[in-house]
Amino acid sequence: MLRIGVDVGGTNTDGVLIDVTRLHEPSRGVLAHFKAPTTPNVSVGIEAAVREVLTLAAVPPECISCLSIGTTAFTNAVLEADVRRLAKVAVIRLCGPYTKQCPPFIDFPARLRALTEGHVGYVDGGIEIDGREIMSLREEQIVEQCAIIKSKGLKNVVLCGIYSPLDNSDRQEVAARKIVQRELGPSVNVVCSRDVGQVGFLERENASILNASILTFAQRTIHGFQHAMRALNLSCPLFLTQNDGTLTTAASAAQLPIRTFASGPTNSMRGAAFLAGLDEHKATVQRKSTIVVDIGGTTSDVGVLLPSGFPRQAAAFIEIGGVRTNFAMADVQSIGLGGGSRVKITETLKGPHVAVGPDSVGHYLTRDAKVFGGNVLTASDIVVASGRSSLGSKENVIDLDPIVVEKAVKEIKKQLEGIIDKMKTSPEDITILLVGGGSIIAPDELVGVGEILRPPYYSVANAVGAAMAKVAGEIDTIELLQGRDIHDVIEAIKVQAIDKAIKSGADPATTKIVEVVNLPVQYVTNQATRIIVRAAGDLAPEAVASISAPDSVLKNSDTDYAEGDKAVVAEESEDQQIDIESYRPQILSDRSWNLSELDLEWIAEGCGVLGTGGGGSTYPPYLMARQLLRDGKLIVVRDPDDIPEDAMFLRCSFMGSPSVSLERLQGGDEIPASIRALLKYLGMNDFAGVVSEEIGGGNGIQPMIVATEMGKVVLDADLMGRAYPNMYQSLPGAFNVPGGLWPCAISDALGNTIILPTARDPKAVETILRTVTTEMGSKSGVSMAPLNRASCQKYGISRSVSQAWRIGRAVALCRKKNDLKSIPSAILELQNGACLFIGKIVDVQREVRKGFTWGSVTIVPLLEDEEENAGSAPNTTALPYGPEDRMIIPFQNENLYAYVESPEGEKKVLVTVPDLITVLDSQNGAALGTPDYRYGLRVTVVAMAAEPKWTTTTEGLACGGPSAFGLHDIPFTPIAEYKEPASVVAEYA
Repeated sequence: MLRIGVDVGGTNTDGVLIDVTRLHEPSRGVLAHFKAPTTPNVSVGIEAAVREVLTLAAVPPECISCLSIGTTAFTNAVLEADVRRLAKVAVIRLCGPYTKQCPPFIDFPARLRALTEGHVGYVDGGIEIDGREIMSLREEQIVEQCAIIKSKGLKNVVLCGIYSPLDNSDRQEVAARKIVQRELGPSVNVVCSRDVGQVGFLERENASILNASILTFAQRTIHGFQHAMRALNLSCPLFLTQNDGTLTTAASAAQLPIRTFASGPTNSMRGAAFLAGLDEHKATVQRKSTIVVDIGGTTSDVGVLLPSGFPRQAAAFIEIGGVRTNFAMADVQSIGLGGGSRVKITETLKGPHVAVGPDSVGHYLTRDAKVFGGNVLTASDIVVASGRSSLGSKENVIDLDPIVVEKAVKEIKKQLEGIIDKMKTSPEDITILLVGGGSIIAPDELVGVGEILRPPYYSVANAVGAAMAKVAGEIDTIELLQGRDIHDVIEAIKVQAIDKAIKSGADPATTKIVEVVNLPVQYVTNQATRIIVRAAGDLAPEAVASISAPDSVLKNSDTDYAEGDKAVVAEESEDQQIDIESYRPQILSDRSWNLSELDLEWIAEGCGVLGTGGGGSTYPPYLMARQLLRDGKLIVVRDPDDIPEDAMFLRCSFMGSPSVSLERLQGGDEIPASIRALLKYLGMNDFAGVVSEEIGGGNGIQPMIVATEMGKVVLDADLMGRAYPNMYQSLPGAFNVPGGLWPCAISDALGNTIILPTARDPKAVETILRTVTTEMGSKSGVSMAPLNRASCQKYGISRSVSQAWRIGRAVALCRKKNDLKSIPSAILELQNGACLFIGKIVDVQREVRKGFTWGSVTIVPLLEDEEENAGSAPNTTALPYGPEDRMIIPFQNENLYAYVESPEGEKKVLVTVPDLITVLDSQNGAALGTPDYRYGLRVTVVAMAAEPKWTTTTEGLACGGPSAFGLHDIPFTPIAEYKEPASVVAEYA
């Protein structure tokens, strides 16, 4: 029952030996620990650390039951775009006619793409959100792709099918893998995306590509670990720690190394909880969340340990080396504060100004710090001078100015309080665990912290976490709840999760459910709900015994492989750096606006802000439009004043669930097919261009894609000025314009097209089209009745594309100046309104009613110290709330209204639809969609005036005001007077 845990850090490789029969003792079973320098060949440092702990504990190698290693070697290869360690990858998509408009590698940085892109192929396949097959797999298509891959000499293949995580019958990716393995032989690695990531097609595929590219290097590295074990005469099983704080076998890690990419911070959190006695076996009462602060030589990493004993997970999307992925990773925030942080002193009229970090002497602390005889003043010197540590020689810092020491101590305290409070999810005092070699710099008391625990062996908590990691089983699926009891469904999934954990090696006696999440899918009428259930337990002794001694996991490799020096690779041309302050959009002599990639980026950012929480993600449509530009095509926007009044414009958008939009990416012909069918029905031979039904969210980008593919222009306008949940909530629908909503057509990419010639009323259009869209897999391309340019202006919002561009530009300029707090003011210079609230999300409620997601988000004010960097209103003192008030924003896909509630329960409504209510992420200024709301996010709430057609007319208020959402007791009061958007064409022509 002796286990060794190793964590490979940037500076040191920590090793620890634990006797799991002595966990009840104050030492928590730790028999020996050691820090060895991390070496370029990480196996050397691992061997040194393990050898030393065996020597210190006087334990023979044959007594060790298992070795667990956490390493950053794999993720570093991606971050460095290391040509020695990355291989080219072939991608086969099981997608039928879908996803082709957003090809693999589309959002990879240029250099990384050049190193990894080997082949791209599309074949029939894919699953709908309700489990039906989009198209059945065709073996001959897979065989054809294998022949191409073989001719290119590629050894790593990714199979990615639409909704493959829901394929419980193994009809698609698993079946395709068998064909590929048969055709290409055992020397080829085949990665199924369902084994790597969850729902979210592009992100799952990206993670799978990175995983496949790193496979050969990972197998070599793990083989090196096994070689080191043999040198140490260790015959026990080898495990690696994963991002979520659980264990995987060496064989599994050799196939899915991406699951180990970010195990370091997780190991620290799990180790801290174990050493402090907060593990599940010690808990006799229900615990609250605990914050773990791991202070090293350069940074302080802060994460939240949930009552389950596992780290709080980060947001859905994680960037690795500039690539967006969606595998599980701990939510960790870092600041440049550590034991080696440099202390800088600047003399001012008010005395010395003292700054600590973010630069550090790092692993040269024992050479450069004053207490060790160096000449650099560091945070460690300050702690010794203050008398709170006996590190090094205190005589070397005895002459430090007491004022400098006092101010430096206060600065360290302030930085730690700031990052801790940022991670809290409630204003209550919280318990923190301090670990890491640099944790000696932390003070004994912190504001907002009720208890500070420094567990024994805190300096090697990461290695302890590796040694005592648990085994988990997770089920992530979408269930159709219509006619079913959700509690029965979840209970059945819990059983599956526990069974999966036990099969992975968890002890049945300690395995239990640690997380249950259910997320209703928006806009779906069959009550589709994504359910995530996670179980975990201790590593079972019999599971350890059943794993054979370390054998090679490397395919066809020389056991004495030696990696060469890092190769010098010619830099691929990355995106050109543009001075955005002097940038001018390209307006031709005929006043046509030819969009650049930068224009497109800004428009997408602005569409997110105008989406008021809805409209779907702008990211995939932005990538698709950008790819068109990179393919040499033009996206042309025209000002309404430059278009004849009778010129006809087709309206285009996607209808359906944003959840489907993130998985079943469009193939490209959905909207054009509906346009062609509608033109044929109407007897129209041609049209001038396209206009967006709604500028808010992803639909604001769709006209640019469609217009470019069909050789048309985009009108600088839309018919909503924002996003709304229902098809009839456009201005032509609100004013019951002839041809405003019908005839219309919808299509999917499979050749299904429906034309709706007439309807009894506007709401019937929504009901009928949504029913058909559900049958089409909950997403369809829509073309509403065409309007001439004059009608688009009379019953639309002129120059909303320009407005989105200006909003995106304003946000980008603030980011460039590192002035995020000015983003609300910059937006409000473009449209009148108000900054309503700055705070932190502490509660999110969601439920599905009639196919729509209703809910609310609760936000509490920030503490005084947080406001400096979190965002600021034009006049912060005028914000309409007190320090104990909170803001609540109910939503139906989009934000409906916002009110402030006092501690006494008094409510004051500040803004309602049709005015625009947008929640910004205070950390980067980006707009958040309602599905993105989560605990702990720091946010800024901005309200903007809506166009008078919505706010000053009976028709507009009836269709888009409070009463349209059943809020009959809430009157509409305009937030401000509407400001007409300024034309980009007019300014820059």
